[in-house]
This record gives sequence, C-alpha cells and structure tokens, in this order.
Amino acid sequence: MTSSAPPEVLTFGRSGVDIYPLTTGMGLEDVATFGKFLGGSPTNVAVAAARLGRSAATVTGVGDDPFGRYVRREMVRLGVSDAFVVTDPTLHTPITLCEIFPPDHFPLYFYREPSAPDLQVRPEDVPVDAVRGAGVMWFTVTGLCEEPSRAAHHTALEARARRPLTVLDLDYRPMFWSSREETTTAVREFLPGVTVAVGNREECEVAVGESDPDRAADALLEAGVELAVVKQGPLGTLAKTREERVEVPPTPTEVVNGLGAGDAFGGSLCHGLLAGWSLGRTIASASAAGAIVAARLECSTAMPTEEELLEVLDHGARPQDVERRARAQR
Repeated sequence: MTSSAPPEVLTFGRSGVDIYPLTTGMGLEDVATFGKFLGGSPTNVAVAAARLGRSAATVTGVGDDPFGRYVRREMVRLGVSDAFVVTDPTLHTPITLCEIFPPDHFPLYFYREPSAPDLQVRPEDVPVDAVRGAGVMWFTVTGLCEEPSRAAHHTALEARARRPLTVLDLDYRPMFWSSREETTTAVREFLPGVTVAVGNREECEVAVGESDPDRAADALLEAGVELAVVKQGPLGTLAKTREERVEVPPTPTEVVNGLGAGDAFGGSLCHGLLAGWSLGRTIASASAAGAIVAARLECSTAMPTEEELLEVLDHGARPQDVERRARAQR
C-alpha cells in the first residue's frame, strides 16, 4: 500500500498489547514468564490479511506511552500500516492478559479503564477516503460500545455507503456493555449499512435473537446483509447468501491457544472474498487459518502465511504439523 492508495483491508477498532503466559495449564498467580504481543481483534484481522499478501491498515488509538509505541512499531513490522492510528495524550494503551488451559478454556483479563484510546477515536479522525476505497471494510461490535467511538463508526459506515464487502464482526464482549439489550440495539442500528456479518451462535443471538445457525443466518439476511457467516465451534461454519448455503466442517487441530483463531478466520475470509473464491473455498480457507493459529501459542505473530494456509487447505497437512515445521525453522 502506498501512502495515497487505499488499503485492500481496512479494520476499525481495538488495539493493545497481549501479555500471554509462556507456561500453559496454570493460573496467572503461578506463572513466572510471559510474552508480549500485538493484540486487539480488528488489528489482528489486519495482520492476518497482511500475512496473506493483502495491503492492510487499522483505524485505532493508542496511548502516548511505551506500549503505544510498541503497538505502532509491531503493526508496521507485521505488514499493517499505522497511518490511521490516533495517539491519545492522556489514556494508557490497554493490555490484555489470558490464562491458557487447552483445549477450550482461555480466560481473558482486560485492562482498559477508565477507557481505552481506541474507544476515543472521533468522527473527525475517520480517514474517509480510505474507508470509501478499501476493498474490505471490517468493523466490530465492540467499537459501538462507547462514545465517541460509536459516532466515529457511524461516520465511517455512512462514508462507506454500503459498498461491497462492508463487514461487521459481531464480536460480543459482555464486559464492555451495560446489558445485552444495549448491544442488541447498537447492532440493529448498524446492520442496515453492512453487507457481510460474521459471528458465533451466541453473538448471533445477541444481534438478531436467533442462535439456531440457519435461523440466525436468515435473520441476518433479512436485516439486510448479503452474506451471513455463523461459526459453530466443533460443528463447523455455516455461510449463507440469498442464493447459496454452504456448511464447512471444522479443520481438526491440536489446540494450544484458541484465542487468535477467530482473527485468523477473519483475515482469511477477507482474503478469499477479495480473491473472488467460491463461498465454499473461502470458508474452508478461513477455517484452516483459524486451526493453524489455534495450534500456536500467540495470536498476531501466529497468523499463517499463504504457503502455510495452502498446505492445509489443498494438501491435507495437519495444522499442528505446519506449526512444528515452522518452529523447527526458527
């Protein structure tokens, strides 16, 4: 991406620092060593797309502090432009800690009080030309939880004017909201401007009142989206348009840390949609990307390359074997 060209993938929302234990299977009170990684779901989606060869950028905010400098530097190192990162002079860059209990228990601890810089992005901070010109515009529901971020998201949505591949990640994090009802209202106000919606069954229930995958997808289509993607965990993924229904089984993997899998799914979804792949191949690719990251400890630096993705997608390699080969080459 040149300084004047819009990115192929533009995401909007959280960024920060992930502090992950380097020892799994124990509580944070017993962990002695940690790793520091770039974090924030929309930022990780941009990283995932960049790893697959797409030009990518994120609209977000950081603090005027060492962690904020780290976030910007690490974004650029991982291929994501920091041109649209706003530095807040008073708030600290947020950190997120987790505990890792494979295969399916990964408690998160967010440190974002009294607010986070990414929720202080204002309407006047929105890069309107980049929003209009991006191949994919990726929003998340969390960005709607607080002002002025909510107003900034609506400014971007209005500028986007329902161009194709305007995505809303349903991304429901209850700790950021006063109630599920508040979330539902915010999502339903936003959905008419969106062409693609992605979420798990609980997130769909919050958004449109349905957790059954087919009914949830149909409700999202009725709300105006053109593609509904419903993630079902161990049951795979359902994707629906008004003309097509695709159900893809999960990609088997040995789970080390499941926290970055959804972001890898998102970045690969962007890649497949931009490439014009069939819906089945696009969803299978996203599933494979998520499985590769689930076999790795970290999130942002775990995003697969296109070569790794194709090993699993086209050649039947197991995600855990892809990770072992990558580890041996480091």
